[in-house]
Amino acid sequence: MEAIIFALIAFFGWGVGIFFEAIAARKLNSYSFAFWAFLLTVVVLSFYTPFVVDDLNGLTIHIFLLTVTLAIMALFLGSISYYEALKIANRALVGTIASSFPLVTVILSILFLKEKISTEQGVAIVIIFLGLFLAMFKGDMFSKKALHSRGVFFAILTMIAWGVYFAFIKIPIEHIGWFWPNYFSFLIFPLIYFYMKIKKIRLEKPTHNGAIVTLILSTIFVRIAELSFNFGISKGLVTIVAPISGANPTLFVILAFLFFKDPITKQQIVGIITTLIGIVLLSIFSV
Repeated sequence: MEAIIFALIAFFGWGVGIFFEAIAARKLNSYSFAFWAFLLTVVVLSFYTPFVVDDLNGLTIHIFLLTVTLAIMALFLGSISYYEALKIANRALVGTIASSFPLVTVILSILFLKEKISTEQGVAIVIIFLGLFLAMFKGDMFSKKALHSRGVFFAILTMIAWGVYFAFIKIPIEHIGWFWPNYFSFLIFPLIYFYMKIKKIRLEKPTHNGAIVTLILSTIFVRIAELSFNFGISKGLVTIVAPISGANPTLFVILAFLFFKDPITKQQIVGIITTLIGIVLLSIFSV
C-alpha cells in the first residue's frame, strides 16, 4: 500500500510541477531552466545528506558508476533530446512520445528485474496507458510530415532514456536507499552548462522575466515527485509505481484547461477518465 501512496504523490507532484515548468518555460530558455533547477536541487538536498550518511554503507564503485551512468543517460542525454525535439517537432507529438516512458520502464522491469504482475494488474496498466494516449493525442500530430521529423527521433530517444532510468534506478535504491541515487544524479548539472557553452546558448539568470517563483515551485514539486517515486519503488514494484506516477500528463491537461484556458476535447476527457479508472483498478489489484 505504501508504494501506491507514494506513486500517487509522484503523480500529483509531477503533474503540478510540469504545470509550473510550462509557465517558467515562457520566461526562461529550457537549458537555463534545467541548469538552475538542477543546481537548486543539489543545494537544497545537500542539507539532508547528514541524516542519511549511514545509507552509504551499501555504496560500491559499481553502484556509484551505475547511478552516474543512469543520470547521464536520463537527466543529461534524455533532457537534451527532449529540448531539441521540442524545438523542431510538433510539441504535442513530442510530449506524447516522451510521456510514454513508463511503458518502457514497465517492460524493462518485467524483462530484467524479473518483476511479476497479475493479469488484473496487467489489464489495469493497459487501461492507464490507453487513457494517457487518448488524453495526449491530437488528430493532426501523426501526419506523415510530423512522423518523419528529426524531432521524433529525439522524442523516442528521450522516452527510452527516461524509461531506462526509472527502471534500473531501483538497483541503486536497493543498496543505498531512496535519497542518494537522486542526489548523485543531479550532481551532473555542470554538464548542462558545458553543453550550453559548446552550443553557444546563453545562460539566462533565474530572475529573467520574473521566472524565479515558477522555477522554484516547479523544482519543489518535481523533486518531491522523483523522491516519492524512489521511495515507492523501494517499497513495491516498479511495474506498479511507474504507470500510476507516469500518468501525470493527464493532470497537466486538466490544470492547463483550468488556468491556461487551453481547450480540452471530449476525447481528452474520455482519456483522463480512463486513466483515473486504470489507476484506481491498479491500486485495488495491488493491495
